[in-house]
Amino acid sequence: MTTSTVPRVIGLPVRLTAPAPGWELAADVCVVGSGIAGLCVALHARAAGLSVAVVTKVRVDDGSTRWAQGGIAAVLDPADTPAAHARDTEVAGVGLCEPDAVSVLVHEGPERLRQLIGWGAAFDRDPAGTLLLTREGGHSADRIVHAGGDATGSEVQRALQDAVRADPGVTLVEHAMVLDLLTDAAGRAAGVTLHVLGEGSADGVGAVRARAVVLATGGMGQVYAATTNPPVSTGDGVALGLRAGAVATDLEFVQFHPTSLYLGPGARGQQPLVSEALRGEGAVLRDGAGERFMVGAHPLAELAPRDVVAKAITRVQLRDGVDHVELDARGVADLARRFPTIVASCRAAGIDPVTELIPVTPAAHYASGGLVTDLAGRTTVPGLYACGEVACTGVHGANRLASNSLLEGLVFAARIGAELAERLPPPSPLVPPDTAPSGLLDAEGRRAVTETMSAHVGALRSGTGLAEATGRLAALAAGLDADRVGGAGAHVAPGVAGWEATDLLTVATALATAAAAREETRGCHWREDHPDIEEDWQVHLDVRLGEDGALQVTRRPVGTPGVRGW
Repeated sequence: MTTSTVPRVIGLPVRLTAPAPGWELAADVCVVGSGIAGLCVALHARAAGLSVAVVTKVRVDDGSTRWAQGGIAAVLDPADTPAAHARDTEVAGVGLCEPDAVSVLVHEGPERLRQLIGWGAAFDRDPAGTLLLTREGGHSADRIVHAGGDATGSEVQRALQDAVRADPGVTLVEHAMVLDLLTDAAGRAAGVTLHVLGEGSADGVGAVRARAVVLATGGMGQVYAATTNPPVSTGDGVALGLRAGAVATDLEFVQFHPTSLYLGPGARGQQPLVSEALRGEGAVLRDGAGERFMVGAHPLAELAPRDVVAKAITRVQLRDGVDHVELDARGVADLARRFPTIVASCRAAGIDPVTELIPVTPAAHYASGGLVTDLAGRTTVPGLYACGEVACTGVHGANRLASNSLLEGLVFAARIGAELAERLPPPSPLVPPDTAPSGLLDAEGRRAVTETMSAHVGALRSGTGLAEATGRLAALAAGLDADRVGGAGAHVAPGVAGWEATDLLTVATALATAAAAREETRGCHWREDHPDIEEDWQVHLDVRLGEDGALQVTRRPVGTPGVRGW
């Protein structure tokens, strides 16, 4: 491995300022996050007889999974094959998928999907009771199962939260933000510090002691001004992992969903998603003149991989000087019945997609990178696991294939559960948490982060823009002075707003630094100053945060393990 020449940003916090824990609880396993990944890990750990504490920033039935519209990809049709699913995944990942991880995904996926159905998830079926399968971008076969038309995530979330709530061996800690990792004398993860915002049995800053910690915190879409992600997706898991010494990788590969509902030039925060499944059922993209621009741009036209469609839309926007293009779903049969969530979102915005064109634009959607793990979900920190969008198993490469994300959560949660059943050490004394003050970002600083990322580290990037972004983010990091109050980036009193803003600054800086280092265009990383795929860049970019708050980026060839055992 060689160290990148990208200048290191110094000054990122290596802990979050918080009071000493005033209460604690104990469990064998602490799971952070309540989406498909976290709840499946909890259920697998319980099946192994382990006690589990699930910590979530929201209510357990409000996990980020419920926002997923498309579905779950799995080989269920006898005419389909795992090899075809693997091939589609690797084509979308543009040379950066880890073959072993992809093989695990496509071969173990069908069994895990059937297990999810056994836990109570009800997917759409035909009158004979056969699962209905559809196709999304990048897939060569119909292999996407869905629920309620475009409400797959909501149904999956319902089934899993019902199963978890019914299990007395699971302790739920809701409305709680996890701050930092607790470790034992051997340097193993041994719990977390967290802050509970009332509405539960405990309040204030506390601690969960555990023999292992599993991060399943979802994505980091709120690092951008406009995203399809819910407000809780502030990159907390990746930031916590970096502060704990874990390695993150492939952070530059942020997937911009091609078709979020365009709500106007001033729209900020979470934007409604117009699922790719709509294009799978026949909806087409048109420019301002009514012409289909995906025909001829890719053999699959509107069903090309997401990065291809997002880039094509961006090119039309730049060419025509417009903020959006049009999605024509007027020819989709039974539109209101098949896609009730999308139709409701459009009508709430004053658009009737049954008779009108839908204005759409790319928006930050999914982080293909995250904390690097092995095939058992282990990070580079002993005792710390990661699952779902917060993790980088190597499945997605430079661009996630549609509907592989929920599948990844299912498959690797089961593998983490098996690992926990075999490898948990006995409890050991904790190292007292460091309560020394450190800087926290304020609201003005958070706005500066999101506006900088959207302006310079979005769907289209350049060396000049990335240099501007890393410079602005470095200035914010340098301003985190625990002895100073007031002004953008200054220290603020400990609290959720400051902790989230500081996590966003950490992941934004890591993402922008990796994007500046990768001087090529590959997958969803698009450099206008380096427009070609380069063989020399068929590597992962690993990011670490040093004890001095400095980021370091190193190159790791595809096929080189990111975790080498404990």
